Amino acid sequence: MADEVAVPQLPCRSIDEITTFYEALGFRTTYRQTRPNPYVALRREDLEMHFFAIEGFDPSDCYGACALYVPDTGALHRAFADGLRSVYGKVPVRGIPRLTTPRRRKNDGRRTGFTMIDPGGNWIRVFNAVEKSAPEAAPEAAPAPTGRLAVALENAVVLGDSKGDTAQAVKVLDANLAREEATALPVDLVEALVYRAELALRQAEPERARALLARVRAIPLEEGERRRLADSLTLAEELAGDLAPEARG
Repeated sequence: MADEVAVPQLPCRSIDEITTFYEALGFRTTYRQTRPNPYVALRREDLEMHFFAIEGFDPSDCYGACALYVPDTGALHRAFADGLRSVYGKVPVRGIPRLTTPRRRKNDGRRTGFTMIDPGGNWIRVFNAVEKSAPEAAPEAAPAPTGRLAVALENAVVLGDSKGDTAQAVKVLDANLAREEATALPVDLVEALVYRAELALRQAEPERARALLARVRAIPLEEGERRRLADSLTLAEELAGDLAPEARG
């Protein structure tokens, strides 16, 4: 039947903590109770999510997850990132909560997606609805990469963003950067270095992230390459901006 709706009900440690986080993303509270069991319902346009608190709950042990299919992952990610900066001062990229960057997922039909891990430890995976319903019609559809560094980057994204194995993603990227950096295409090198900087922040290595972003800025690019890399270059600037307060401190 048409117009059917499924609403995820996910666990958390505190409905207050969850509410603060999701309101930063543009959600509003539509229902809330503290007794007999803490429960909150949140909504952002057509996205609706419910949460229940469990006493003694540890977000690091959470298995909660859901997938959201939206018209434009890039636009939604920018809105989420702006909201998080306004509340937390920067976009959290490590620990719980955190937000990853939209990238193609090799393990999911190469659809563009990003992952948000909320304060309850729930993995919220966001994908483009157009790609889900008609991959061949997606305006940004691109062929699978052929360069070794680009292939390694896609493998690292599966490990780092889909599986949450940051350490293994770092190993894959570092090995391939050492081997391919001198001969890789500039666009492949920029994308790999930007993701490696994001992984460095995820591992609480801000100085390494700064060094990686400096390498990105030093790569000569033609105008066409800059247009192709617009999202990655914007992300590099945002990561550098989020690092700036640490540098001053």
